[in-house]
Amino acid sequence: MREILEYCIGGIRQNVSAGSLVVQEGGRTGHLYVLIEGRLEVIKGDTVVAAITEPGAVLGEMSVLLDQPHTATVRTAADSVIYEINDAASFLRQQPGVALLIARMLAQRLNAANTYLADIKRQYAGHGTHLAMVGDLLQSMINQSPTQVSPGSDRKSDPRM
Repeated sequence: MREILEYCIGGIRQNVSAGSLVVQEGGRTGHLYVLIEGRLEVIKGDTVVAAITEPGAVLGEMSVLLDQPHTATVRTAADSVIYEINDAASFLRQQPGVALLIARMLAQRLNAANTYLADIKRQYAGHGTHLAMVGDLLQSMINQSPTQVSPGSDRKSDPRM
């Protein structure tokens, strides 16, 4: 993801102290954040679910693309330097190369999640119904209609959420 850094030159560069919140779960900023250097933690609820150290890692993209609140908190685990892109939707429209890089990153994440869930489904086939939701989740991930998500639209809330 280092390629994204080339698009961010001239953006707002911020030094962020260890322990600072970059993104708050449930909040809305409309911003993208790109890690230049340092270490970040992604926290879902009370659980640290990932550590981010790769320069060019993007944060806040799901909130921007889905026009929904942030799905996790991001906190600095060490002093870090980030780019902050204030009007992320406009930035992505003006920089289709960044949008494509983010799309590839999201596709990689989706592929990893699908692969993992399919493996769980295979391993536990025939072991009762307590993991039946895995099949339902895979089905819903594959059958999402692309018209449901339109960044910047006035679409109605998804009744399934």
